[in-house]
Amino acid sequence: MPRPQRHNRCTGAAPRRAFGARRRPARAPDGAWALRPQACRSNGSAPSQVVHELARGNRMNDRMPAAGTSLVLLAGDRDGATHWLESLLESGGYGVLRERTGREALQRARATRPDVIIVDADLSDQEGVELCRALRADPRITTSTPILLAAGEASTRQLRLAALAAGAWEYIAPPHDADEILLRVQAYVRAKLDADRARAEGLIDPLSGLYNPQGLARRARELGSQAFREHGALACVAVALDLEQDEASLATEEEDGAAVVRCVSALKSSPRLSDVVGRLSAREFAVLAPGTDAGGARRLAERLTQSIHTRTTPPDAALAAPGVRVRCGYEAVANMGYAPIEPVELLVRASAALRTGKEEQGGSIRRFDSGVTGQSP
Repeated sequence: MPRPQRHNRCTGAAPRRAFGARRRPARAPDGAWALRPQACRSNGSAPSQVVHELARGNRMNDRMPAAGTSLVLLAGDRDGATHWLESLLESGGYGVLRERTGREALQRARATRPDVIIVDADLSDQEGVELCRALRADPRITTSTPILLAAGEASTRQLRLAALAAGAWEYIAPPHDADEILLRVQAYVRAKLDADRARAEGLIDPLSGLYNPQGLARRARELGSQAFREHGALACVAVALDLEQDEASLATEEEDGAAVVRCVSALKSSPRLSDVVGRLSAREFAVLAPGTDAGGARRLAERLTQSIHTRTTPPDAALAAPGVRVRCGYEAVANMGYAPIEPVELLVRASAALRTGKEEQGGSIRRFDSGVTGQSP
């Protein structure tokens, strides 16, 4: 009996398949992931109110790339467990490359540099975890390339931890919702493309390896967009270095540079993995902290100050070296969903607080005060 033609739930029209594309199975085979029906998918653009909130400067394009430009590498040799996934991704507008062995998948990843890599947990020549580890260790595969480890059976805590330790972003196992999988892949692709554009457009300060002001502004908009959707908190801590000198001990340019290098090292190691660190000027830096309210921002400023002092203080007091005074300014919003503030404005306010903010901790830490003349509103 011929299989009835499926229709698009949004328009009622029958979907068009590319020449030679295989029809998606009506029912997942035994051992494959269970799927619930798909709902109509959006084009991946951000909600209009978010765009309105973030409409300032050169904002990044929040839309997904045109269909076919995002490439997924699927490593798996079990037709029953991965064929439906290939069909699902193709229906979502992705180009799918498929390799059956881990060795072939590694070679293809090096050559094509896909936007997402999905690895079957059980390959014919090696375990999926081993391939994840090899992909992460390969310098030709960027660390921003999402790797998902896919299993045909229910997962255990031990398997999930092993996958994450091997470098996978996520361990996915049945049962799963088709829309959820596509939305997750969409989010991972967007993050990967953002990282690619950051490298291509020069958003990194070449001297420190941190984001430059343009990069910080872009990341502020991204974090602000996320916090807006989730009604979450967002904070920014600005850090300024003052080299303390006297007439008997003038800091040389080399010593000045060494102090900044040690400060950068402290800034890279002190924040959480979710925080974003950048360089605003020669001796001024900023840390964007998602999910952080005013109290958390103040504690972050204290931690950064202590870490910088530890790394910039000479171990031998008799050693001639300029002292470093650290000043911090911060601003925080408890709920970005309700606060009428542009995310980039957090950078402006934190930087302004360095000079004229409300003093805390003996003046070394200041919070933005909108009532002070000369500060940005």
